[in-house]
Amino acid sequence: MTIEDLQVGKPDNIDNQKIPPKLNLFTMFRLGFYQMGLGIMSVLTLGVLNRVMITELVIPATIVAVTLSLYQFMAPARVWFGQMSDAKPLFGQHRTGYMWIGAILFTITAFFAVQVMWQVGDSLATNGWTNPTYFWIGMLGLMFIIYGLALSASGTPFAALLVDISDEDNRSKVVGIVWSMLMVGIIIGAITSSILLKQVGVEAPLETVKASVNSLFIIVPAIVLILAFIGTVGVEQKYSRYRSRSTIANREDKITLATTLKILTANRQTGLFFTFVFVLIISLFMQDAVLEPYGGEIFSMPISETTRLNAVSGMGTLIGLGTTGFLVVPRLGKKNSLKVGCIATTISFILIVMSGFTGKPSLFKSALFLYGLAAGLTTTASLSLMLDLTVAETAGTFIGAWGLAQAMARGFSTVIGGAALDFGRLLFDVPMFSYGLVFVLAGIGMILSIFLLNRVNVREFQDNASVAIATILEGELD
Repeated sequence: MTIEDLQVGKPDNIDNQKIPPKLNLFTMFRLGFYQMGLGIMSVLTLGVLNRVMITELVIPATIVAVTLSLYQFMAPARVWFGQMSDAKPLFGQHRTGYMWIGAILFTITAFFAVQVMWQVGDSLATNGWTNPTYFWIGMLGLMFIIYGLALSASGTPFAALLVDISDEDNRSKVVGIVWSMLMVGIIIGAITSSILLKQVGVEAPLETVKASVNSLFIIVPAIVLILAFIGTVGVEQKYSRYRSRSTIANREDKITLATTLKILTANRQTGLFFTFVFVLIISLFMQDAVLEPYGGEIFSMPISETTRLNAVSGMGTLIGLGTTGFLVVPRLGKKNSLKVGCIATTISFILIVMSGFTGKPSLFKSALFLYGLAAGLTTTASLSLMLDLTVAETAGTFIGAWGLAQAMARGFSTVIGGAALDFGRLLFDVPMFSYGLVFVLAGIGMILSIFLLNRVNVREFQDNASVAIATILEGELD
């Protein structure tokens, strides 16, 4: 194996391999079922559980945020699972086996996490801040750690699969459709949760809340698991170009985690983009931990109505994803589209704060819809740019790295949002000021991300990455 072979990505037996067919539009939408399921699950965790724990169970927002963020802090496992899916096929496929096992685990774990959550609330009400309460908080954290590992085992191979089955000329369409389906899932999850929780009023007894939430976490995860199987069965086997692209396909078992770390640090643009993604995601999702409590405390919304807030923002994001991938990004370019998205998101945060002072839910929902539009633009452009900074030979590794940046940032955004709310309550007697602090910090972060984006150079990455990675792989494999 020579450096030239590694650079062009052509294994010795490429001529004997059958070229997979082009990915069709129906399969793109079918793949979206998997992302739809993840969207539904996100509503359950950060759209229902955060509200129940902060408002109904009266658990401090910081503790709630830290506990919920633990599944996101399992993000380093994404790099490992991405590397494993590159190197170790499971059930004869590089991606599908990992995706299915992960989906089974995270849907089951979600239900058990809810049962532990009730124990935390009961212990806090009965015993206060004593050892039994700390024990159940630790158990709840463990549930979310397992949940996060299962998401990493499933989500990173799925993202790598998108690279495996797509080409440069249709990759933006794949991204637009699949992530649009994520927003469809959020909308469906919000509507379904709202219906199943409709009987839970603002002053509903805790037993009523428990019964409704338990039913929700039985029915919805079962649907999500079915969607994961329907969306991915047979896709990798028919469409994957992994073996025709990967120069290490026949020597996968030789690639180690140490090699993975070398690959991720072989180009300075990888680090720059990693930092940009980190700041962007923290700022974009800092409000996740406090949005539903904000609706409940400032606008007196019941659980069923605050859950529907996800549908409002999700609809905006869906429109943003559905239009920007085809219309905006091809015209403005990925980096310029990202800058516009960051500015629009900052404006939406300002409007959300203003709506709180007016006390008008209609203005709040309008600002939330604008946030969704801006988030859709930002997501499409950043994902497209991410795939440009991915090398086919080690797609799982690079996708794992980007997933690491995003998930770790989501974890920190949840913690920072919850901590900022509690800190604001210490500083201010007015609840609106406490919530406003969270949104103001998020807006400042969006502006900072623009400055970081200006330092990212895709051309530099593309010019240098192949040679650097080829040298690493030749040294490790020969």
